[in-house]
Amino acid sequence: MTDPEIYRHTRETGDFTRLLESIPYATFIGLECDQFGDDLIFRLPKQEENLGNPILPAIHGGVIGGFMELSAAIYLMMSQDSMRMPRIVDFSLDYLRAGLDRETYAECRLTRQGNRVANVMVTAWQKSRAQPIATARAHFLLED
Repeated sequence: MTDPEIYRHTRETGDFTRLLESIPYATFIGLECDQFGDDLIFRLPKQEENLGNPILPAIHGGVIGGFMELSAAIYLMMSQDSMRMPRIVDFSLDYLRAGLDRETYAECRLTRQGNRVANVMVTAWQKSRAQPIATARAHFLLED
């Protein structure tokens, strides 16, 4: 899915702009990524198109899920030094509170890696990491 040159550029510079622009859904929801040392923090900016309930207003649950799943895939791709987007096997999401119409952040953690499958935990929050709006577990098939 990603061009090896885009991947190399991202690894060398830490600039995720070209990589994220090459993924249509990331562009659609406005996904951004910042690197702090070895840590990646994903950001979903406040954007009217991402609302599911304009009365609260709250972000659509599918957008939150897509944001978290895509964050986990990019995190795994970068941590595995792979030039391919990993294939999702299973994704389990727990919504903990409403994702209000504000910036949302996600952080991923590799919890287990075997020869063929990797497990990634994702936590999404808005105002405080101590009050996550959602948590997820994702299982990916690792390509040879």
